[in-house]
Amino acid sequence: MSREAPQDDFDDAALEVTAPEDWAAGVPGVAAALRDSYEQMGVRRTALTLLRVNQKKGFDCPGCAWPEGDHRHVAEFCENGAKAVAEEATTRRITREFFARHTVAELAGRSDHWLGQQGRLTEPMIKRTGSEHYEPVGWDEAVALVAAELNALGSPDEAVFYTSGRTSNEAAFAYQLFVRAFGTNNLPDCSNMCHESSGSALTETLGVGKGSVLLDDLYQADLIFVVGQNPGTNHPRMLSALERAKKSGARIIAVNPLPEAGLIRFKNPQRPGGLAGRGTRLADRFLQIRLNGDLALFQALNRMLLESDAPGAVDRAFVEEHTAGFAEFEEHVRALDWDEVLEATGLTRGEIAATLGDVLAADRIVVCWAMGLTQHRNSVPTIRELVNFLLLRGNVGRPGAGVCPVRGHSNVQGDRTMGIYEKPAPAFLDALAEEFAFEPPREHGLDTVDAIRAMRDGRAKVFFAMGGNFVRATPDSAVTEAAMRGCRLTAQVSTKLNRSHAVTGEQALILPALGRTERDVQAGGAQFVSVEDSMGMVHASRGRLAPASPRLRSEVAIVCALARATLAGSSIGWAAMERDYDVIRDHVSRVVPGFEGYNAKVREPGGFTLPHAPRDERRFPTATGKANFTANPLEVLRVPEGRLLLQTVRSHDQYNTTIYGLDDRYRGVKAGRRVVFVHPGDLEALGLADGAMVDLVSEWSDGVERRAERFRTIAYATARGCAAAYFPETNVLVPLDSTAQVSNTPTSKSVVVRLEPAG
Repeated sequence: MSREAPQDDFDDAALEVTAPEDWAAGVPGVAAALRDSYEQMGVRRTALTLLRVNQKKGFDCPGCAWPEGDHRHVAEFCENGAKAVAEEATTRRITREFFARHTVAELAGRSDHWLGQQGRLTEPMIKRTGSEHYEPVGWDEAVALVAAELNALGSPDEAVFYTSGRTSNEAAFAYQLFVRAFGTNNLPDCSNMCHESSGSALTETLGVGKGSVLLDDLYQADLIFVVGQNPGTNHPRMLSALERAKKSGARIIAVNPLPEAGLIRFKNPQRPGGLAGRGTRLADRFLQIRLNGDLALFQALNRMLLESDAPGAVDRAFVEEHTAGFAEFEEHVRALDWDEVLEATGLTRGEIAATLGDVLAADRIVVCWAMGLTQHRNSVPTIRELVNFLLLRGNVGRPGAGVCPVRGHSNVQGDRTMGIYEKPAPAFLDALAEEFAFEPPREHGLDTVDAIRAMRDGRAKVFFAMGGNFVRATPDSAVTEAAMRGCRLTAQVSTKLNRSHAVTGEQALILPALGRTERDVQAGGAQFVSVEDSMGMVHASRGRLAPASPRLRSEVAIVCALARATLAGSSIGWAAMERDYDVIRDHVSRVVPGFEGYNAKVREPGGFTLPHAPRDERRFPTATGKANFTANPLEVLRVPEGRLLLQTVRSHDQYNTTIYGLDDRYRGVKAGRRVVFVHPGDLEALGLADGAMVDLVSEWSDGVERRAERFRTIAYATARGCAAAYFPETNVLVPLDSTAQVSNTPTSKSVVVRLEPAG
């Protein structure tokens, strides 16, 4: 049996549950943002930071990757963005005395919220072999230790180099260069756990693994689908874009098992009318789909389009000129079983027919999605089917239309562009070889799931993380933590304390780094970094605050120092890159297509847009040279009687694994996180009362019992047969080997569970 680690610093009895909200933001959003900011930073520091977030001469928000337009509000941030900035720019500090007071075991028993609230890390720390505490260590000794452990490995492939999505373009490029010069492609990253399914499907069908739309396309769209996404919590600034699209005449269809407040009604806090009025109703239609039913929905729409006699139901000219595989796709979809569609989706045929009416009335359609689509066994086929839907009506490669995967972390897309990928393209490696005069490894490396397996099995012995909270972001928590503890060395480049610092190898290092809000001064003078947003826009980010400690180093400086210590005799100019980040950008301009003239273009206000062949030219760099229709088998996910299908979700008081507080205002939850949302009818069928204390037990084919203990049931208007609970608390329930086809992404939105009365 695997159990979640104890979380002992808040009381179940404090939990309060009220009715969920039917609107988002407004005065409460402003009040929450300012309250948290003042508490963490004080009034003056709050003004210095928040007025520079997402500004052309400021710094990029360390939260989500939603893009900024040309004309920006003076307060170009959302509630959760303000919380992310406050967490980084906090005046709280973690000193060596803190680590002397708390053993590693004590820290491992604390909650994610408590750990994150302790403040900024201030100096390098080491947990030596056999010690129960971290203690201070000098930078030179810390770097030398990592280099020695790496060079003592039997093979470079015995090391794992993880990357979080907050890493800048410059640090990411230097990091992947160091790892490949060391001799491995073991570069797992957070993309493996979120939008890997999107990239896999889009690369196969369109030839580019990124979204094809820009903000202006949303404003020009006639119809926008928001599928498997909760922008009110996860990408709040998207609500402003949807509001503008609505005012321009767009209709919005929300497809989700849970009703989400932000898609019901939005009170825009950047407008006086938004604060005082009733706000804007966003979703014109809400399709409350069952978990894993999206493939069936879009196949049904595609069949109905093929059978429709409405003029332009299928754009035959586009299909003939720009696509391949249509005949096989058509034959497959026309054989669709309607009974399976209705079972899979939980929708009525009338609801789907009404949605078809919206589609036929729209000339320009955008489909947006997030992790509600990407974390299922059939995620890649589902996203392929979305592409089929858009291709049928020529909705790729023209204004107001296209695919819009909405990324999470603020530079997760940029990190991949810079080469953080375990399966690099041969052309990228060829360009590296030419630029730096070495032969990069060609064998594919380990993604996140395979890295955990390798550490579990003793095939990987050193784990190095550039940011993030690996043990809480990953599935099967007990297995992951045991794998980490089996390493000879675990090293974390971090700004804040998190659980990954308390789940260590034989030796462990904490290497404290500068944050986005802070000044970065190297030997060559003041530096800036750059990031890529969710729509392929690249722009500069310049911190202004004094560093939290004089002993912090930038991520670039840490990577370059490690490379010099590890790679004896390397001809790569690590010192020059550390001294002046323009040197890194010059290298990037010659290695990564689309970055020609990088240093000049990134200095332009607002940055620049990366090329996207399907969007810009209706050119599709696929194996066929065209956009590919695909035939995707529909396999209805059937749950045994007495079980529910669980999805992991975020609360409104968190971003990824960072827990800002214990409230989920929009869902009516206060002072607690150990809750499970269940339809009232399902609670009744299971013989459970609203508010009952239960254990969540996942069931999978390996027969291992995975249990998350003491969750309170909340009767909630979710789809029948479905449930939801917060991650990372429920990551313990996600089997390591339950992953999406092709992408190997954990199936965190398709977990079969039973609810047992808590002991």
